[in-house]
Amino acid sequence: MSSPAHAPQDDLQWISTFLDAQAADLGAARNTLLAYGRDLKDVASWLAHKNLGFGRASRDDIEAYLISCDAEGLARATRARRLSAIKQIYRFAFDEGWRSDNPAIQIKGPGRQKALPKTLEVIEVDRLLYAARQSGRSTADRLRNTCLMELLYATGMRVSELVGLPVAAARGDPRMLLVLGKGGKERMVPLSPPARDALAAWLTARDTAEEAAVAKGAAPSRFLFPSRGKSGHLTRHRFYLLIKEFAVVGGIAPEAVSPHTLRHAFATHLLTNGADLRAIQALLGHADIATTEIYTHVLDARLSELVLDHHPLARPAGAADHPAPPGKTDLSGTE
Repeated sequence: MSSPAHAPQDDLQWISTFLDAQAADLGAARNTLLAYGRDLKDVASWLAHKNLGFGRASRDDIEAYLISCDAEGLARATRARRLSAIKQIYRFAFDEGWRSDNPAIQIKGPGRQKALPKTLEVIEVDRLLYAARQSGRSTADRLRNTCLMELLYATGMRVSELVGLPVAAARGDPRMLLVLGKGGKERMVPLSPPARDALAAWLTARDTAEEAAVAKGAAPSRFLFPSRGKSGHLTRHRFYLLIKEFAVVGGIAPEAVSPHTLRHAFATHLLTNGADLRAIQALLGHADIATTEIYTHVLDARLSELVLDHHPLARPAGAADHPAPPGKTDLSGTE
């Protein structure tokens, strides 16, 4: 099927216009746009080898592309994400009148496997927090590291939300923080007393360092965790490396710890202690309750483990597991 005359003639133009609209109209996050761009460029490359393009591809062509992705051994989640990108761009093309049909509308993908999120025990979180307080070349580094970890565990923020916090949000000893989440959505998250203490201590050190830098001609930073890098704030990658260092100091396997693991721990520990699932959804900034419900599976697994470990009938039969029969008191070892 040929494209309408006003549709972009080049697939890269399709992608560029689509991404611009996603950013302008929906406020899509930069990482989301980068992922869409990578996936759609792969689709465009495959179509080009078939002498096709977004404007002429049919449903059969798109399904053939997905089959080729499967044949390449791409993970289920990757294939599902690519189909999602295809569906998005064709929905946009239909709305814009670039095509009179949507060839992807009825295609069903492989879906995503619901893997249980990796989490941490409370004692492991305590070790990480202790390690953060001990880690750093200077007092200011240690105060920053402590603040990062206390805020992350107290609020369940995404790492991108944490490192990008504006310093203005932290002024005045706040009980709540205003967080800018995915799609530009704002939410309020409460701060625990230890997090507030860590925040106050870090603010004092941060402001002292900034005053000295400004006196030498540097511009003040608008971020709570400033950096001299291009972004102006501590990067996600740098924090990822920091939390691995904390894991080593705390005696925890580094591969078991990431910034997102702390987010999962926040949600799991709240649920374990009786928090309402809707409240956790609001705190995490999940648009759909179904995303939050995965934590109930973690709780179910923990409850099953609790029963197996502590219920008397779940233990292997044996003399050591049962009291002596009535009337036959065990007198061994008595005088």
